[in-house]
Amino acid sequence: MTVLLERPGARRAGRLLAAAQLAGSLGDGAFLTCSVLFFTRIAGLTPAQVGLGLTLGWAAGSVAGVPLGRLADRHGTRGSAVLLALATGASILAFLFVRTPLLFVLAACLYGSCQTGLAAVRQALLAELADPERRTRIRAHLQSAGNAGLAVGAGLGGLALSADTASAYLTVFVLDAAMFVVTAALLQALPALPRTSSPRAAAPKSAVLRDRPYALVTALNAILLLRMPLLSVAIPLWIVEHTPAPGWTVSALFVLNTVVVVLLQVRVAGRLTTLGSATRMVRRSGVLLLASCVAFASSALGASPAVAFAVLVVGALVQVAGEMLQSAGSWEIGFALAPADKQGEYQGFFGSGISVARAVGPLLLSTVVVGWGLPGWLLLGAAFLAAGWAMGPAVRWAAATR
Repeated sequence: MTVLLERPGARRAGRLLAAAQLAGSLGDGAFLTCSVLFFTRIAGLTPAQVGLGLTLGWAAGSVAGVPLGRLADRHGTRGSAVLLALATGASILAFLFVRTPLLFVLAACLYGSCQTGLAAVRQALLAELADPERRTRIRAHLQSAGNAGLAVGAGLGGLALSADTASAYLTVFVLDAAMFVVTAALLQALPALPRTSSPRAAAPKSAVLRDRPYALVTALNAILLLRMPLLSVAIPLWIVEHTPAPGWTVSALFVLNTVVVVLLQVRVAGRLTTLGSATRMVRRSGVLLLASCVAFASSALGASPAVAFAVLVVGALVQVAGEMLQSAGSWEIGFALAPADKQGEYQGFFGSGISVARAVGPLLLSTVVVGWGLPGWLLLGAAFLAAGWAMGPAVRWAAATR
């Protein structure tokens, strides 16, 4: 195992990885803030067409992660990461020429596939660069850098929203594409790595798909990853439609989540020592996510805006604690259970849970949570709890077959 992040050039490699994460996230933060309005106001698509296109795009990404990761294993992770970063930038620019639903779906599929593939290959790149005892902590540093970038990017996107002109949205899209060019340059500056497998290796093409224990672990993690659209979709709709809390509460909770992750994610990840401690973290995350669901549901019971706001803040703090535990634990599990020579393929599969959550989460949570109210919140919380507790037996099964 290459351990470049333990050697004399370790700090430079770590800084390059963090800078690449920051650059890409900054562009994404600006893009995600105002892209929907560009698609509806400038490109002339309906909200339903945008929702369907993005769902299909992330669905395509969930499928593309494994083959793209496998290609990285065969042909080199650094070069693959550079090419995927450039392809992601090109896919963003492609959105500027979309004016029909079909072209939007095609562009969204390209974007989702490139984003998912890049995320998988970057995970594999980290696994090759870092010593196993340090990679989860380093991943936490990258997560903190990514959240900081999203926050700054969201502020830049907010300026475009204030202007609400085609040129302002165009600037954001070009900025996002440029940030992925910067990401590619930073990744190219990393040390060259040997291939983890031969391009002519005769291993089964669907090795990870035949690994049933790893597939179960991935499925359980995908359930826990529904906490992502919970914060970005379900809670904003819940606040507006079911609580007396002021509308700016949505922004306040987003800022709170971002700041807490930036400040504490590395410290939480530093508590990991073994695969067993990772599963315990995930189990506790399920408990905390259930508690946060109860708190969010309770915010609709009072008539006072101040009380509703306070309850929502408590729920958000419990939720972000569960999020940090789930993130750190799942990173370690995903790394530790993947074969050293197939990190790209396995990270592509494990990371597909993010694409699945992005694809089905908004519709699922808006129906179950926002539509059903308290029973929906309790059902979602029970799913978090069950997935967290089931992770332990699933990981033990997977570890026994490595």
